[in-house]
Amino acid sequence: MTLRLALMLLAASVLAGCVTTGNVDPMKTDKGRDAARDAYVQLAIGYLQQGQTERAKVPLRQALELDDKDADAHAALALVFQIEMEPKLADSHFRKAMAERRGDARLLNNYGSFLFEQGRYQEAMERYTEAAQDTLYPERSRVFENLGLTALQLKQREEAKTYFQRSLRLNSRQPRALMEMAQLSYEDKQYVPARGYYDSYVALAPHDARSLLLGVRLAKIFEERDNAASLALQLKRLYPGTPEYQQFLSEQ
Repeated sequence: MTLRLALMLLAASVLAGCVTTGNVDPMKTDKGRDAARDAYVQLAIGYLQQGQTERAKVPLRQALELDDKDADAHAALALVFQIEMEPKLADSHFRKAMAERRGDARLLNNYGSFLFEQGRYQEAMERYTEAAQDTLYPERSRVFENLGLTALQLKQREEAKTYFQRSLRLNSRQPRALMEMAQLSYEDKQYVPARGYYDSYVALAPHDARSLLLGVRLAKIFEERDNAASLALQLKRLYPGTPEYQQFLSEQ
């Protein structure tokens, strides 16, 4: 899961009615201490969405001065330190957030994504598995997608396929899960399903080197010479220095 998505989900968890800007002092609202704390967190998220991590720290510090156990403030600060490549601090604030809101699927998923980024795949798998237990979590399809990506890193190929399939059962418009299933199906010589997953992916996401290479391979299998040539040209023109292009050349 991307940091941008994590920020969007965090923003949604804060009080919906609490809206502020840099020109408004949240402490002057009449909604009380909790509303002021949430306003500070919302302000910080706004700074984070603009890429201003240093400015985000100021309202987060103010939020924690009002409530040093606020899960949303700790979760936002964890994302700040994740962006700033301070993994120990990020880990600490993720843990503080989860201690205050045990079993929260959003926090578990975000923490899992942080662990994945750090290469701590087994720990990430455990956190994603916990998050997946919440059957009412609206982003559960992404949790299963993350489980699939982690299973691939752990060399658990069949388990990864199951996770991607569950992700797509919940939301058939998950580009990453579609691409992974297309690749796995191709490797298994299941070319018709691979083509179905691939076409669904292309309808949702722009090409990258990996999708172009797979597209060339599938077009050749289905004897679509013009399509294969077009995709190969895009791969050469847009991604000439990539491992995918070198792989393409080796297959000619």
